[in-house]
Amino acid sequence: MTRTRWAAVAAVVLVVAAAAILLAMGRHPICTCGTIDLWVSGRDSPKTSQMLADWYSFSHVVHGLLFYAALWLIARRWPIEWRFVAALVVEASWEIVENTPMVIDRYRHATAALGYNGDSVINSVSDILMMAVGFLIARKLPVWASIALLVGLELIPLLVIRDNLTLNVWMLLWPNQTIAAWQAAG
Repeated sequence: MTRTRWAAVAAVVLVVAAAAILLAMGRHPICTCGTIDLWVSGRDSPKTSQMLADWYSFSHVVHGLLFYAALWLIARRWPIEWRFVAALVVEASWEIVENTPMVIDRYRHATAALGYNGDSVINSVSDILMMAVGFLIARKLPVWASIALLVGLELIPLLVIRDNLTLNVWMLLWPNQTIAAWQAAG
């Protein structure tokens, strides 16, 4: 089996395994509303993190851009297929950890994710695939274009929903009342 085929098989296995683990954790396969929508536009909608895509999907594309850069820096001698699988392992692991009661509770109390109840499995799988898209885009784009895309994917949600990956991480690790008030005013 070629490295590319091995990586493709490993990628599918990782995504399926993450979905199975999330289901075993009691996560709902789809939104409890019974529908599957392509896009949810509201930050605080009960459908956010339940459908295929929402404003937070952009942060997962950013994950892919960042994972590509980080793995290029620390593991550039690895074949690209192995770096891709490593990025998938990290992203799938995050999706599992993100949906534990401890992290869900942290999101509810420290970030703009008011009423957050965790992701549906379909949303988590979509988030993993969004990271894969970001990683593969970064592989093809020149560095300046990847940086421009990253900045755009951070600025647009910041302007529209007053949240993005940077603020999400900041508020998870070091909650700040000024930022929380600014986000709540939007």
